[in-house]
Amino acid sequence: KDTEEIIRIVKAISPGFGGILLEDISAPRCFEIEDRLRAELPIPVFHDDQHGTAVVLLAALMNSLKIVKKRPEDLKVVVLGVGASGVACSKIMMNFGVKNVIGFDREGAVYEGRANLNVAKQWFAEHTNPEGFTGTVDQAMQGADVFLGLSGPRLVKPEWVQAMGKDAIVFALANPEPEILPELIQGAARVIGTGRSDY
Repeated sequence: KDTEEIIRIVKAISPGFGGILLEDISAPRCFEIEDRLRAELPIPVFHDDQHGTAVVLLAALMNSLKIVKKRPEDLKVVVLGVGASGVACSKIMMNFGVKNVIGFDREGAVYEGRANLNVAKQWFAEHTNPEGFTGTVDQAMQGADVFLGLSGPRLVKPEWVQAMGKDAIVFALANPEPEILPELIQGAARVIGTGRSDY
């Protein structure tokens, strides 16, 4: 759990590897560990919770937009869970052209000027939520095009999804139980994805 110890050990074993995959290191520590190892090692360093999730999420979003015939720059995206995965997924979506991302953590909406933000959430606050939304998740989901859940089980209600925009996309990725079960929102969302292989 010690940032310096993890960096020291990975650097010590790195000559025997062609690349390093970091797994299950929590935010905000994971950001510093990855940044420093990428700067100090001559081999690729990849954090699964961040980039693995983000790459798959972007592929799913790109395919979903073909189905719903929407453009990334027109989307309103609500992200529940602004940890390592939430920040990385938001970054990759914004690089793809998404302009309006509103993120939520345990304390509520993440916005510029909110107190007690770690370094990663401070970056998130400065680069997302262009209108400075400070309300609740269900309020943000009203008229939203995409919901991305990277949080915990049963945190979203069916009526929140019903209030989303036309042809809504819901990626409820909490494991093993998603933020909302797909069977509860069939007909309310056009595209539904989970992180569970049985769905």
